[in-house]
Amino acid sequence: MSFERAKAYLEEKGYADRIIVPEASTATVELAAQALGTEPAAIAKTVSFLVDDAAVLILVEGTARVDNHKFKDVFHTKAKMIPYDRVEELTGHLPGGVCPFGVKDGSRIYLDESLKNHEVVYPAAGDDCSGVKLTIPELEDAVGEYSWIDVSK
Repeated sequence: MSFERAKAYLEEKGYADRIIVPEASTATVELAAQALGTEPAAIAKTVSFLVDDAAVLILVEGTARVDNHKFKDVFHTKAKMIPYDRVEELTGHLPGGVCPFGVKDGSRIYLDESLKNHEVVYPAAGDDCSGVKLTIPELEDAVGEYSWIDVSK
């Protein structure tokens, strides 16, 4: 269902033809890079946080980690991941397939500066067996409402 939600959203935005569904799993950054034929850093992983009981989704370069100090400087609270059992409720996507496409209302999306190191990135498409090949301007357009932030190390 999560994949269908993301696919429908990407169809509306005109990017459905960018969805890649490889035979291999894309469940981790390393597996996604192998399956999609790119380097791990070009995977745009979505990290899900809970801020004021709302989903905050941050896309970062595949090899980057969120820096707790930078996170607190931006959001004025300690970084807290969304509990596993609330991920779908808050984002509209199952754990392992969280992406910025077709998220539930109230979710806030941020793009980390680390993504700008790449011309093309590969975020998930709603499940752990897919990806979407997008340039940075296409990602910005596909995501819709977002903000650029710097929270990675």
